[in-house]
Amino acid sequence: MASNTTSFLFFLIIFVSTFPLQSLSWDRDSDYQKWVSWNVGNHQKKTSTNQKLKSGSPNGDWEALDKELRIAEKTKVKVTVRKDGSGDYRRIRDAIDSIPKNNTKRVVIEIGPGLYREKIVILRSKPFVMFLGDAENPPTITGNRTAGEMGKHGKQLKTYKSATVGINSDYFLAVNMKFENTAPMPAPGTIGGQAVALRISGNKAAFYNCSFYGAQDTLYDHKGLHYFNNCFIQGSMDFIFGYGRSFYENCHIHSIAQKQGSITAQKRTNASLESGFAFTKSVIEGSGTVYLGRAWGDHSRVIYSYTYMDKLVLPEGWNDWGITEREWTVYYGEYKCSGPGANSTGRVHWARQLTDEDAQPFLGSYFVDARHWLLPQKAF
Repeated sequence: MASNTTSFLFFLIIFVSTFPLQSLSWDRDSDYQKWVSWNVGNHQKKTSTNQKLKSGSPNGDWEALDKELRIAEKTKVKVTVRKDGSGDYRRIRDAIDSIPKNNTKRVVIEIGPGLYREKIVILRSKPFVMFLGDAENPPTITGNRTAGEMGKHGKQLKTYKSATVGINSDYFLAVNMKFENTAPMPAPGTIGGQAVALRISGNKAAFYNCSFYGAQDTLYDHKGLHYFNNCFIQGSMDFIFGYGRSFYENCHIHSIAQKQGSITAQKRTNASLESGFAFTKSVIEGSGTVYLGRAWGDHSRVIYSYTYMDKLVLPEGWNDWGITEREWTVYYGEYKCSGPGANSTGRVHWARQLTDEDAQPFLGSYFVDARHWLLPQKAF
């Protein structure tokens, strides 16, 4: 009897000790499959209408665009900014100030070449703003504020307010522009060294042929649906970060890390399915070594497809931010990437190599519902 009791207790201990791990593994895989299935199902639903949504170019169906966007485009107005005084305004801020609140028209601010040392914030009440620069000589909007600097009332600016340019309004467009924050690269572990070049907090925003220069926290992809095409993004640590659901296509990602850095820090903090970064047909190169992403949020989501990764990408690829529990809930995927940094043999065990079906929702601008708001490039 004693022997039987001992055996029973032994097997009970083994079962209890292994159950949590098995349960966590099942929960993680189940949660991941739900997320992938939702994206695959959503993609299939959108494409079942026989609309050919090609990567990087919406289908051109004018009637499919949001009604307010169609109205704004039909009533487009233009103002010019020139540093030499030959335009309507000398400063970009003055041009923005001229836009009435609750604006319903597309306002194209054509900005001449030059260096504009301005702190710019576009209010939520001023949608449909467009910055249009010269493709041959793009204008640069520059600043050097950091999160640790003191602002009004003796309070630190923090990351959000360190941005050289902050966009709070919807339907923002930028073409042929440079945004930069020239604050020096902070030493590892420095508090308050974050220095944002551009923060995009508005919904349905697009950037074409734009450059973003900075070190730590260069591009604050804060929230909303966003599209980046043929953009140059420079930084050292977490230099593409935020809660956004964004599609990056044909972008050049340039690291200036002196030792070790990270490209993304996607902050998906709950199981909501409407957030994540997708990169396709892009290039990763530069100095130092970098992670493809760090898990800023418990449910962080980042996908790379058809992207060239140079040798600076660390073999493990991804970082859990020092919180091992996040390995069960963050979802990082790669699909048909190339280059010495794309070798998957050294990847962390919780990273994913996506199948053709799993990857499909992340390969085109439909990832950000582009059909309803993304204008074809010929429109500007």
